[in-house]
Parts: sequence; structure tokens; C-alpha cells
Amino acid sequence: MKTDFGRVGVLYGGRSAEREVSLMSGQGIHEALLSKGIDAHLFDTGEHSLAELAEQNFSCVFIALHGRYGEDGTLQGALELLDIPYTGSGPMASSLAMDKVMTKRIWLQCGLPTPEFVLLETSGDVAALEESLGLPFILKPPHEGSTVGFTKVEEIAQADAGYALASRFDQKVLAERFIQGRELTVPILGSGDSARALPVIEIVAPDGNYDFDNKYISDETQYFCPANLPDSLTAEIRELARKSYLSIGCEGWARADFMLDEHSRPWLLEINTSPGMTSHSLVPMAAKAEGVSYADLCLTILESASLKVRAVARLVE
Repeated sequence: MKTDFGRVGVLYGGRSAEREVSLMSGQGIHEALLSKGIDAHLFDTGEHSLAELAEQNFSCVFIALHGRYGEDGTLQGALELLDIPYTGSGPMASSLAMDKVMTKRIWLQCGLPTPEFVLLETSGDVAALEESLGLPFILKPPHEGSTVGFTKVEEIAQADAGYALASRFDQKVLAERFIQGRELTVPILGSGDSARALPVIEIVAPDGNYDFDNKYISDETQYFCPANLPDSLTAEIRELARKSYLSIGCEGWARADFMLDEHSRPWLLEINTSPGMTSHSLVPMAAKAEGVSYADLCLTILESASLKVRAVARLVE
């Protein structure tokens, strides 16, 4: 495994609603890289500018940012302009994955299963959701993660409050049919033909509520890795995860989230191109099930750092 990466920046913090999670992820990655002898340095993009980033002379960077201005393609585009290799997906795939509506549209075009949805532009649109999606349904901002702005609407009277919460984080609101069942997630590593899915993880949260606290703070959430599923279903879910990843052009690493309904049908919910790397996070958990330590996982991801936009020929005199 490669260990000579030069001066490495760990980009963390940022300005999104997931800043606190990113701070935890970045600190963990930084410590892991240091333990492997990497010349790694933390860089908070929420406190320092791109000009300051350029001055750091990083050989490459590990993106440990979650949400907007880090996971949505904007930073990736800037790094391309600065000629700084980086981990994870390029600008286009990052932007698509960050937009849950666009992701779902591509998955549907590719024949991949994802719950029915409606994109709401005004609060007046919620009245028809009971008929179009049935109860319960989900309301959430289409450009956020970590269940930020998320509401499960069990009675239509809750819809206005759910819309108001989601609209605090986004101009439009995603309404999605609720899938009752088992919650699963599958990390993916690699690019192109080398992309492979890691073991399936089942998440069992208190009262089925996998919210921010149960994701990152509480110790009550249970995780089963590998998930207790028939071999054929495990293979189907892992292949769906890989296809969901490749369909939008992901590279390096990501994590696909699923619901498994009462008929054992898997439904894709979303894909995260810069997943959490905290002590409670799921990608390290799946890697550990394959005998890969947190530090070695970080090195594997770092090895994939590259410029995703290929250089084009320039006209010269």
C-alpha cells in the first residue's frame, strides 16, 4: 500500500448544516493518516479561503466535508482549477448525488428501484400528497443529509410543519413515499470496472428513528454487519449499490442507502459521495467486517485521489 503522498490536506468543517459531523470525520481521518506516517494537515474550509488552500501546497487532499460547499461538486470544481488531486467523485457526480431528485430521476431512467416522489415548490402543494403518495410519507430538503430537515408525516395535519422545517434548508422540498421495513446501507469503493460493494449493514434504531442523535451521538442504535440476509438477496443489494454508484459516475468511494420492504424488495433512497467517517460511521464498519482497519481504509481512499477532469489540448501559437 502506498505511503508516500507528500503533503496531504484533510479538508473538513465547512459551512453546511453537517459541519459538526465533518469536524468529527476530519479529525478521525487526520489521526489515522498521521498514524500511518502521512504528512497530513487539517484545513477547515469554513474558516479559510480557497486562496489560503492554494498557498498550502498540498500534493493532494482528502475531502472529509459533508453537505453543501464540500460534497456538492463546488469544491471539486475548484480543486480541478487549482490542479490539486482529491478523493471521491468529480464535480458532476458529486453535484448529482447531492441532489436527491436528480439522483432518483437517473436511477429511474436506469431501471433502478427508488420510492415514488413529488417535488414541492410551495406549501400549498402538500394537500394532494396523501392521495398521490399515501400515508405515511417523508418530507425532506433534497440537498441535505444526516436527516437534516427530515419529517415522517403520519397524519396529513403534520405536513405543513414538515414542509416548513424542510424549507428552512432548501428552496424546494422532496416528498417521498415511505417504505416500511429494514434499513440497510452499502459502502462502495473503487472506480469503473474496479468498483465493488462492501458488506451490507443493517441499522436498527430506537423506535425505528435513525435521526441525527441516533446516528452520531447515541449508543442505542444497533448495527449488524454483515446484515442477516439470504445470500441471494445480499448479492442483489450489493449489485444494486454498485449500479447506483456507477449510474451517476461516482468514483473513489460512496455509500448507498436502502430500505428493504416487507416483501424483501430493496429500494434505493440516496447515495452519499463523502460519507461520515466518525466513530459511529458505517463505511469503517463495513471495511472492518472485511478485516480492513480504519487507518488502512483511509489510505485506500487516499490512494484514489486524482483530478477527475482530464486535461484538454490548448491552442498554442
